[in-house]
Amino acid sequence: MLLQGKKILITGVLTPQSLAYGIAEHALAQGAEIILTGFGRARSLTERSAKRLKPGTEVLELDVVQPAHFTALTEALKQKWGRVDGAVHSVAYAPEDALGGNFLNTPWESVQTAFRVSTFSLKELAVAVAPLMTNGGSIVTLDFDNRIAWPIYDWMGVCKAALEATVRYLARDLGPKGIRVNSLAAGPLSTIAAKGIPGFKSLEQGWGKQAPLGWSAKDSHDMVAKTACALLSDWLPSTTGEQVHVDGGYHAIGAPPVDTSAEQAEEPRPAGE
Repeated sequence: MLLQGKKILITGVLTPQSLAYGIAEHALAQGAEIILTGFGRARSLTERSAKRLKPGTEVLELDVVQPAHFTALTEALKQKWGRVDGAVHSVAYAPEDALGGNFLNTPWESVQTAFRVSTFSLKELAVAVAPLMTNGGSIVTLDFDNRIAWPIYDWMGVCKAALEATVRYLARDLGPKGIRVNSLAAGPLSTIAAKGIPGFKSLEQGWGKQAPLGWSAKDSHDMVAKTACALLSDWLPSTTGEQVHVDGGYHAIGAPPVDTSAEQAEEPRPAGE
C-alpha cells in the first residue's frame, strides 16, 4: 500500500487507454484517494471512467486555458480534502498543423496553443495545488524525452522540451516547501493522444528494436503507472527536477542492434585456406 492515505489529484483521464487512467487505477490499488479533472464535452468520458475506477470518484471541471478554473480547483480541493499530497499532470495538445512534418510552416497561433496547454499548464497546476501541500508533496508530469529532434513530433517536441525545463524551475521554487516535481518520459504508447500524431505507428514499430528491455506500445501502460505511483509515494524523498525514463532503455542506446552475421559470412578467407 505505497500510497496509503494519500490524496492525489489526477488530470487527463479520458478512457481506460489513457496513461492517467492506469495511474489512477494503480493509485487506488495502493491505498490513495483520488479526484479527477475533466472539461467540456470530454468530461462525460472522464466521468464514465471515474465510475469504472471506483464508484463515487469525483470529477472537477478544469480547462487549462481558463485561469479561473485553477482558482476554483484550489478552492474545491480545499473544501473537499483540506490538503493535497500529490498531483498528476497528464495534459497535452497541439493543433494538427503543429505536427506531422509541418514545423517550418506552423503559425504562431498554433504554437501558442500547444505551449499553453502542454507546458504552461504544468506551472498553473503546481501553483493551484502547492498551497494545499502543507506537508510537502509530489507533482508528476507525463513527458516524452526531447533532447533530440524526432520525426513528426515538431512543435509538440519543442513544448515537451520546455516542459522538462519547467519541471526544473518548479523543483527549484517548490523544493523549500518540501514539494518534489518530476517528469516521467515514457516510450510511445497506444493512447487517444498518440492516434492524433501523424506517423506515430512508424515510431512505435521501431522502438522495440532499439530498447534493450524491449517495448510494447499496447502492453507497457502498466510500467508507466507503477513508476508514476513510485514518484508520488514517500519512497523517493530526495528526487526532484528529474526526468525518469520508462522506455525500455531506448534513450540510452545510440542505434538499433546491428546484425553482423551477413558481413561475417562475406569476409574473405586468409590466403592459403
